[in-house]
Order: sequence, then C-alpha cells, then structure tokens
Amino acid sequence: MKDQQHFLKTVRHYFKEEGEKWLQQLPELIRYCETKWSLKMHAPYKLSTNYVAPATMSSGDEIVVKLCIPSDGVRDEILALQTFDGKGIVRLLDCDIQKGIILLEKVTPGRMLAHITDADEACRIGADVVRELTRPAPKRFQIASTIGREEKLRVIVNENPHGLGPIKAKILQKALHMFTYLNETIDKWFLLHGDFHPYNILLDENGQWKAIDPKGLMGELEYDLIQFILNILPDEGVEKVIQQRIDIFTTELNINKQRLLLWGYCHTVLATAWTVNEDGTFDEKFFQCIAIFEKLCSKYLEELEEIR
Repeated sequence: MKDQQHFLKTVRHYFKEEGEKWLQQLPELIRYCETKWSLKMHAPYKLSTNYVAPATMSSGDEIVVKLCIPSDGVRDEILALQTFDGKGIVRLLDCDIQKGIILLEKVTPGRMLAHITDADEACRIGADVVRELTRPAPKRFQIASTIGREEKLRVIVNENPHGLGPIKAKILQKALHMFTYLNETIDKWFLLHGDFHPYNILLDENGQWKAIDPKGLMGELEYDLIQFILNILPDEGVEKVIQQRIDIFTTELNINKQRLLLWGYCHTVLATAWTVNEDGTFDEKFFQCIAIFEKLCSKYLEELEEIR
C-alpha cells in the first residue's frame, strides 16, 4: 500500500473513523476473498476510494475484485449490475453486500474510451453504449434517484445561504429550482449508470465497449449524459466541444435537447459544489461549464423563471 498514499488519504478524508477502520480490515478482507472464492489477488490498480485489484481463480480465469466500504451506494451498484445483466456493461460474477465485496469479469485489453483521440468518435461510441444500457427503471426498485441528487443540492443551498466557494447563492438557488422542475416533469424513468464518462468505458477482446463502475441511479436518460459531456475538455474552445457532444447525443439517441441542457446546468452546479474544498480550491473546469450551460439554455431558464 506504500504506493497508494492518495487512496489512503482519500478514504480517511471522506470516511473518517469508518474509513480508518475499513483500511485496517483490508488485509483480512483480502484473505477472506481468497479463501471463499479460491482465488489469488494481485497488486491493485490505481485506487481512489475503493480497493480494486485483478485476481486469478483456481480455474485460471482472470477476474476483478472490488472491495468497498459497505453502504447504500454499494447496494445500488450491485442492483444496477444485476439488472443490466452484462449488456453494455461488465458482468457481475458474485458479491457479498454486507462486506462490500464485488466480483466482476475482467475486461481485456481494457483500453479506456478516454484514450480515443477523435472526440466525436468517442462521443458516438459513448452513445452506442448508452443505447445498450437503456432500459426502464424496474417497478418497486429500491435504488437512489435524481430526486436524491436534488436533495443533496438542497442541503448545500441551506447550509450556504451566501454561496459556496465561487458559486453565488443565486446560482445555487436557480440550479435547485431547475432540479425540482425537471424531477417533477420526468415522463419516463430509466435505470441509469450514474457515473457515465469515458474513463468508465473499456474495450474488451471482442471489440465491444463496456461500461464499468455504475453508481446505480433512477432518472431521466438525458441526466446520465452530463458527466460524459463534462469530462476531457480542452483548455480552449470548451463551449464548442460541449455543443458538439450535445448535438451528437441528441442526434444519436433521439433525446430532448432542452432537457439535456437544463440537466446540464443543474448537475454542473452540483458537481462543482462537490469539488469545493475547505482551502477554497475547486474544479475550475466544472465551474467554467456552469456559465456555458447557462448561456446554452438561457431561453429555457427565462421560461422557467416565468413559471416560477
């Protein structure tokens, strides 16, 4: 773990005492996996908040083992994987929800979509994966939704009446109003990936692109595309690139451009708020995108203000 200092720091920062306890239990969890499933775990990948490592089964099959701090988020990820059932996404092999353990097929060679240099081609590939993933949210499905995202923003607004970092109070309030309007006017609810972007899409040995690491979320299809649009943006010409991605997605997936833009605005405000640190630093690219989405959907924002 000496080469995973960022992982250790991140877990301790976000999960405090629970995170420290979980880190102490990791060696035991690894041994548990090796015994229960007759496998040998290898050195982990570059880590963020979960421990993810390749492993070899006694049969010689290669898989991936993901160890997470047990939470509703882990439950939602497992439910999403079970429901997607390997269509457009990595297959779930087994799991232990109580211990936060997920066994997954290993995608080989595993080239990331983020490494495709043709941005338009990457966007079209992303649209193809979304098309495979698209399915109605199952009835009586106990999983997080975009209403929960709205509530997270509501907490931020209430706790920061004068704004948060570079985000002015009126922007936070406008985004919250938009979240409420969009959630209340959803016509069809879908099961969403929840963290769909080029780093979470890998190429398999058959030339098929597969999503990985779903959050598991219920909402409108347009919402699931925003994180993809916000990722891997150039230093210059950001607005043009965002417009190109919006045009490709609306054409390829036949979705509602107005609602895509409105979701883009409110989610970008939330995403930026999540990056604001105690020292005042924040993701400047996300913050830049707030103004871009506000410009692109300005006429729709005016209409919403009139409704309000």
